[in-house]
Amino acid sequence: MKTVKQLVDQALTEIETLPVELAQKLAAQGEIQLVDLRDIRELKREGKIGGAVHVPRGMLEFWIDPESPYHKPELATDKKLVFFCAAGWRSALATKTARDMGFENVAHIDGGFGAWRDVKAPIISPESS
Repeated sequence: MKTVKQLVDQALTEIETLPVELAQKLAAQGEIQLVDLRDIRELKREGKIGGAVHVPRGMLEFWIDPESPYHKPELATDKKLVFFCAAGWRSALATKTARDMGFENVAHIDGGFGAWRDVKAPIISPESS
């Protein structure tokens, strides 16, 4: 049996991880599409990153697959999809899943939304969203 920590550690050896400062810079330049994997309750409690597409983690495979009846067109982009969650574990697993599905232009943010908030990057407060 593998623990979730072991799965995350394995995923991290197979995916691209962006430092939060680089992710912030690339997002500000419009070079990436941020994808927020957090639960809707987390968004309401913590706020959002402007321009990020919300994709609940449980729906990722269905919404990212262009052949799925649930496909979301905003995920069909030439920009790199950069996933994030609260701390980086779910996004690491999501990035590995997307790679396993054949998506090559994907990465995740080291430390997730928490790291974004900690470097004082722009956040849409829960009251504003």
